[in-house]
Amino acid sequence: MRPFTLQYASPGAPTDAVPPYRFDAARQLNVLPDGRPAISDTALLLAAGTTASTAGSQTHFDD
Repeated sequence: MRPFTLQYASPGAPTDAVPPYRFDAARQLNVLPDGRPAISDTALLLAAGTTASTAGSQTHFDD
């Protein structure tokens, strides 16, 4: 049996976009080039929808 959502899900087109923020391991959050937390840039949040990173999987063994 095939799950319902897989009938409609399709992989997105690959992209070479680079997020305008980076993960700061010392502060454990994503930061903009000027050092501010990425969450403080509402225009970025509206455009990107999130500032998720791989931080959890790099710092926690139970993710």
